[in-house]
Amino acid sequence: MKEKVTYTKSSYFLTVLFSLLSLVWLFPIFEVVINSLKRNGAINANPFALPDADSFFGLSNYVTGLTFGNYPFLNSAAYSLIITVLSTFLILLCCSMTAWYIARVDNTFARIFYYLCTFSMIVPFQMVMFTLSFTADRLKLNTPFTIPIVYLGFGAGLAIFMFVGFVKGLPLEIEEAAAIDGCGPVRTFFWVVLPMLKPTLISVGILEVMWIWNDYLLPYLVLDQTKYKTIPIHVQYLKGSYGAVDLGAIMAVIMMSILPIIILYLFCQKHIIKGVAAGAVKG
Repeated sequence: MKEKVTYTKSSYFLTVLFSLLSLVWLFPIFEVVINSLKRNGAINANPFALPDADSFFGLSNYVTGLTFGNYPFLNSAAYSLIITVLSTFLILLCCSMTAWYIARVDNTFARIFYYLCTFSMIVPFQMVMFTLSFTADRLKLNTPFTIPIVYLGFGAGLAIFMFVGFVKGLPLEIEEAAAIDGCGPVRTFFWVVLPMLKPTLISVGILEVMWIWNDYLLPYLVLDQTKYKTIPIHVQYLKGSYGAVDLGAIMAVIMMSILPIIILYLFCQKHIIKGVAAGAVKG
């Protein structure tokens, strides 16, 4: 039998307060949507006005954003997708295996390595970006198929931190039983441990996808701009002759780029909360 939930005045107050705060966060997205449907001149004149009969431009901005210049938007979307999928897969696989080792092998090396990984989360990217750009260029990591190695280095800190916290809460007896049945370390990890890591895998995966998909600075510094552009870089190049900027097309491209992430987050937000809580509390 379900327990009856009692609402107090403070709970109603918090509901109203956070509802108002959510509107503040949603307002920029609303502005992007309405401006993506307006003419460029109307955006410059009054960016906060709703589209009317004179300013409404329909889906023309979206068509312009998809076909502008000699570098189509779909190419940028394809490169962003490749980088995001490969980087996220690499982070989840390598960091989950590393976290399992750190949590189960309690020695000095494992502890030092864990502290170094967590320390990397507080190192500002600006401190290493020039050295990173030079190193990535020398090692030929400036393509969409090799830049995931760079993302692995920057995403490992948070991922290992969350995975270690969750692994420490898993019962060791299950892994011991698998070892008695003849499973080696590799089979134990992929057949026993990895399925139990599902909540944290989903939450870490979503967080990494949101970061990598929207990242501008790292691809801009590392990728060969003459061949490859991700969506954030593509937006920067939406300029006409003499530096003229088509704000309507830019708003349309921004909307097309954030819509997949918004949909992904709405469907998976409960897993983010569960995974973060599990990784932070257990162990």
